[in-house]
Amino acid sequence: MDWSKEAENAVKKVPFFVRKRVRAKVEKEAREAGKRRISLADVKTTQARFLKRMSSEIKGYQVDACFGPGGCPNRAVIGDGLVEQIEKVLKQADLLEFLKKKVQGELKFHHEFRVTLSDCPNACSQPQIKDIGIIGACAPMITGEECTRCEACVDACKEDAIFLATEGPCPQIDDARCLYCGQCMQVCPTGTLVEGIKAFRVQLGGKLGRHPRLAREMPGIYSEQQVLDIINHCIEFYKANSQHGERFSQILKTDDFNEIVKRHPPIG
Repeated sequence: MDWSKEAENAVKKVPFFVRKRVRAKVEKEAREAGKRRISLADVKTTQARFLKRMSSEIKGYQVDACFGPGGCPNRAVIGDGLVEQIEKVLKQADLLEFLKKKVQGELKFHHEFRVTLSDCPNACSQPQIKDIGIIGACAPMITGEECTRCEACVDACKEDAIFLATEGPCPQIDDARCLYCGQCMQVCPTGTLVEGIKAFRVQLGGKLGRHPRLAREMPGIYSEQQVLDIINHCIEFYKANSQHGERFSQILKTDDFNEIVKRHPPIG
């Protein structure tokens, strides 16, 4: 679908957490009207109708992902299948009915439980400000192949997590700095650095709004099944403790976070 410049600029001003929905609605209504090009008037008409009928658009949760296979060269893992499983878990939780019982007044988009998956640490899907943020991780592994000290891995690492030691194994990796982005092994010409465990980092309790808060990261990395188990645990906690539709971050205290960490040990 072709968009005019004015229409593109207008949809960019829509709040990011409903932008995808508004854009999809605009294109759907334009196709139904037999249009091939979307104008500024089309955007304004759909946006007004969308906001007026907001409660009918709410499903109780949001699942977001980054660009995926068609648009990102930086993927540490391929999480397409995980997104579908997360959607299934959230749908089964029937969060919409839960919110209808808990929230006084009309439901808004900010009431929805939000989970997002980013396939790499660039985090285009903004996991740091969602109820649950998931980030793809590919841990580097050092093999027995001799390092030629070409420094390709050092140059590729944006975190300064790799250095070439004068003694002992070479290269060496600072685990405290490494974000598991997977870039270093892609440039290693000798196979000294290769892909190790592919998994996910998990962050809990982020949000924007009047009192913004960045999510807290659980230590280590987790398998797909562990991620789903953590999501189930968090939903159970949320439904047990959110009395009036408060956001997950508002009710997740330090002791609660530590209990989740304790019950879900990482694989690495």
